[in-house]
Amino acid sequence: MSEAANQPSKKSRGGGVLGFIRDLLVILVVAFVVSFLLKTFLVRSFYIPSVSMEETLKVNDRILVNQLVPDVISVKRGNIVVFKDPGGWLYPTATQPPKGAEKVLQSVGLAADTSSEYVVKRVIGVGGDRVQCCDAQGRIMVNGVPINEPYIVIPEGETRASKIDFDVTVPEGSVWVMGDNRYQSKDSRYNQDQPGKGFVPLDEVVGRAFVINWPLNHFTWLGVPEGTFTGVEQAKQAGSAAHETVAQ
Repeated sequence: MSEAANQPSKKSRGGGVLGFIRDLLVILVVAFVVSFLLKTFLVRSFYIPSVSMEETLKVNDRILVNQLVPDVISVKRGNIVVFKDPGGWLYPTATQPPKGAEKVLQSVGLAADTSSEYVVKRVIGVGGDRVQCCDAQGRIMVNGVPINEPYIVIPEGETRASKIDFDVTVPEGSVWVMGDNRYQSKDSRYNQDQPGKGFVPLDEVVGRAFVINWPLNHFTWLGVPEGTFTGVEQAKQAGSAAHETVAQ
């Protein structure tokens, strides 16, 4: 057999290169489609622009949000949720909309959403809950039960979980939210003069944050601290039962 017969033809070498490029394009298209579907129906990425959720979430952290909440999975007390500004919560900003590659990557879910129309806070009360500040130890009360919140930041010299007093009952289909950095968070407490009276409609909730995925040294699963809301639901049910008995 001649040496020439053992050499790959130019056609086969060309086909190999073209085949590689074709496979690479297919992989990229599939990756973009899968990412787009995930962003549309399951998971979405957001970045943290302010200190209102410290120390849990730091400025420029990236979080992944489960979009099955609240349509498929209900919102729970203690969940960290992302929601659209119900109106008047956010100060006007001069941020520029994303352009070019960043806009494309955001649209398919490969980059964190940096738009200025979303808010991230922690759910303290759900529909039907009575939320108050504060008991004698400065703790928030939900349905008359004081809650111990290990995640909050209170400045030196302060002792209460909220600087201002409030006493609200959350309407059905809404939530009452607060930032973990209690003295630097423009949350439900400070929006009671808005049309929504500080409550966030579930229709505005984009989803529940479940992990900090960037930077890598901040990687953390985000859950509800164990024991924080113990007894709250039972107190709510007991109150409802007592009200029904009186009504009868």
